Amino acid sequence: MQERIAIRDANESDISSITNIYNDVIASSNAIYREDSVPESERLIWYLDKKANNFPVIVAVLNEKVIGYGVFGTFRFGEGYNHTVEHSVHVASDHRGRGIGKQILERLISLATEQKRRVMVAAIDSTNVGSIALHLKYGFVETARMPHVAQKKNELLDLVLMQKAL
Repeated sequence: MQERIAIRDANESDISSITNIYNDVIASSNAIYREDSVPESERLIWYLDKKANNFPVIVAVLNEKVIGYGVFGTFRFGEGYNHTVEHSVHVASDHRGRGIGKQILERLISLATEQKRRVMVAAIDSTNVGSIALHLKYGFVETARMPHVAQKKNELLDLVLMQKAL
C-alpha cells in the first residue's frame, strides 16, 4: 500500500538529508554515475543554483523526516533547449519500492507543466528496470540507449534516455 507522505519544496535545512540520500544512491546503485560521496557544501551549491534558475527541488517527508527528493533542471546548454528539462528522483534505500518515487515524479511533471515546459527527459541506467517501468507508466518513451557511455566500479554502463511530451 502506498504511504501517505507530504511533498513540499525543499529548503536549506533539508540539504543534510538530501546529501545523505544522494550519497547512499552513489554507494548502493548505478543510478548516479559517480564513485565518491559528496560533502553537504556541494549539495548546497547545487540547491542554490537550482533555486536561482527557477528550477524546483522538492522533498518527500514522512513523520517529519525527508525520505526522498526530486528535481529538474537544464537538459542541455542553449536557449533552444529551454522548453526541455531533465529530472532526477531519489528515495532513501529503506523507503524504496513503496510508491514514493511515483509521488515525487507526479509532482515534478505537474511543476514542469505549470512552467510550460514541453518535454521532460529521464536519463536512467539500463539495469534500473524499476525506474524504467515507472517512467513507462507515466507516458515516457525510450528514445535512446547509449552503450558504454559511463563507467562505475570498473564496469561500463549503458544509459537509457526516456522522454515525455507535456
